[in-house]
Amino acid sequence: MKPHALVVDDDDGVRYMLAGVLEEEGVTVSQAQSGEQALARLDDPATPEIHLVVTDMRMPGMSGLELLAAVRQRPNPPKVVMITAHGNERLAVEATKAGAYDYFRKPFELEELVAVVRRALDTVRLEAENEQLRSKLELAKSMVFVSDAMTKLAVMVHRIGPRDVTVLIRGESGTGKERVAEAIVAASKRASKPFVRFNCAALTPELAEAELFGHARGAFTGAIRTRAGMFREAEGGTILLDEVGELDLATQAKLLRVLQEHEIRPVGEDHSVPIDVRVIAATHRDLARRVEEGGFREDLYYRLHVVELHVPPLRERPEDIAPLTRWFLDRFRLRFGVGSLREPPDLVARLSVMPWPGNVRELENAIESLVALSDGESLDTDALAPAPVEGRRAEPSAVAETSGLRDRVDAYERQLLLDALGTAAGNRTEAARALGIGRATLHDKLRKYGIGD
Repeated sequence: MKPHALVVDDDDGVRYMLAGVLEEEGVTVSQAQSGEQALARLDDPATPEIHLVVTDMRMPGMSGLELLAAVRQRPNPPKVVMITAHGNERLAVEATKAGAYDYFRKPFELEELVAVVRRALDTVRLEAENEQLRSKLELAKSMVFVSDAMTKLAVMVHRIGPRDVTVLIRGESGTGKERVAEAIVAASKRASKPFVRFNCAALTPELAEAELFGHARGAFTGAIRTRAGMFREAEGGTILLDEVGELDLATQAKLLRVLQEHEIRPVGEDHSVPIDVRVIAATHRDLARRVEEGGFREDLYYRLHVVELHVPPLRERPEDIAPLTRWFLDRFRLRFGVGSLREPPDLVARLSVMPWPGNVRELENAIESLVALSDGESLDTDALAPAPVEGRRAEPSAVAETSGLRDRVDAYERQLLLDALGTAAGNRTEAARALGIGRATLHDKLRKYGIGD
């Protein structure tokens, strides 16, 4: 994480000098001439997250203390370091009591300034690492992963879980969107309240509307009794609208009203019912494209798109294949009563070169099948579908557009390793021989790229 600081002072020279010191410490720096301008920067969605605010105590308009109070009211506020003049230590103590992280005096002693900045940045980095660890543990209760991509997702789940916002979860089928929704609910203030799940693709439009919003007795053929509906069942808690992109336009219009007005109107009723429900939506579709095609309401898309989380496919995080494989193996060994079943040495290598279009769900099914078909002592990896070799190349254009030379070389080398393992059916000795390297060198490179461990 590269920290980002905001320097606030009405003196151009002071801002310039402070920016130079911070940049020497590896910090990205933004500047503001006043407290009012600083708050505008903090509130601007285009501004990257600010981790540290360095502000003068005395400025025209909003004072440093007033700015400190306003910053402290924000969720996850940045650290605030105050600048005070000699003789105003009383104000500095007052600022510290009000929540300032630290202060230093001007005219500046460079050593004092650098020491204060380093302490603040060390605290910012430590808190970021702790947040990442806590968030990883939360998501790890329902998902198995070691990859950076999933760790970043875990951080986002940790942040938005307690904040009562609508969340849209995107991802291919089988990636674990429902598990992510469960983690959000577990981290939320509604964790002890109902969590209701509804598959928007499972019913006809008429039945979907009645199931979601409820209906009066006799509202339609077959409505022999009044039904509350899933939104009222979720009162005070959370509803997951899985495959929300499959809703018809009429039901989308009613869902939009729910999100706007926080009320529902059951089918056949002439009055609305207020509700308090957090909405999480999930889809494997590109809803923005569906909007362009006329299949999804633009206004509803933006209502659902307050926060969007993307669950990466398994092919983009192959380092998760090894821990997932071993977790599924343990699970199915227990289920089928074959606790002594051995794992073949080439199993993970074989699995790592497969494309997994069905993602984690497909991997789970493959492991279940292997264990179920085993002789109780060992797995037969020949029962796996053959790993595709020809045509399985990295996408150099995509890598070249977004990466430097080192990244492109690494991507190419990783693909060579995968191809060699695929050709050798996971046999590392044969793969090393084909590549013209020693087995120890191959092992080091596999570990470097997270293949097979």
